[in-house]
Amino acid sequence: MKRLTLHRSQSFRGPLILVNRDHPLQETGTPELIPLDAAYPDIRMERRAGKLLSACIQAAGGRGTIVPVSGWRSFREQQSIWDDTLAKEGEAFTRQYVAFPGCSEHQTGLAMDLAKAAPSIDFIRPDFPDEGPCGTFRRLAARYGFIQRYRREKEAVTRIAGEPWHFRYVGVPHALLMEENRLCLEEYVPFLQSGVKVCRLSNERTARVSWLPCPGEEIQTEVPEGCWQISGDNQGGFILTLWEGGL
Repeated sequence: MKRLTLHRSQSFRGPLILVNRDHPLQETGTPELIPLDAAYPDIRMERRAGKLLSACIQAAGGRGTIVPVSGWRSFREQQSIWDDTLAKEGEAFTRQYVAFPGCSEHQTGLAMDLAKAAPSIDFIRPDFPDEGPCGTFRRLAARYGFIQRYRREKEAVTRIAGEPWHFRYVGVPHALLMEENRLCLEEYVPFLQSGVKVCRLSNERTARVSWLPCPGEEIQTEVPEGCWQISGDNQGGFILTLWEGGL
């Protein structure tokens, strides 16, 4: 076994952090970014998430049909989008579709708004239908570690209107567990708090997921030799993932 010391400051980082009005970003650095599509070099995403999103689009037959609309944003850009939308559409609309600056997933580099290619695309509410390559992408997304972050049936929990175009990277097995249990990200840590969750993967491996609280400045835990990952949750704890079995 390997003994780890986890510091509270680390709980604000990782692919599973919850970012919303109640849990604003604590880390303000810029992640390593790559363009999702060479035709849109200014629309970028965190490197690992971007590579997996590109692979999912390819698998869905979406090259040339599915296009990126908005990826990583700086605080300044998020502030500008908020202010412009507020001036044009009013407060009620803006609160439904635009995250408050400092509370946007786009600032993590882990979220991407997608659209069906068209001569004109609505930046705030792009069209991403549940048919053709877009529908295929939606059905494949969890296998590549992505969730549709804001669903209509979860509006009371997320306090954001349904956004069928907005996808967030959380990784496998987490996207699969959320999809299987019909959870949004706000519901994931409470789900894990009830006990270790097991997800059987297509490659004959098994993933075990647990939540570790961090009530003080640091905690210590042990992990087995092998393949594991720890992500902060931005809620005062960590999510531990252990992979077992064959390749």
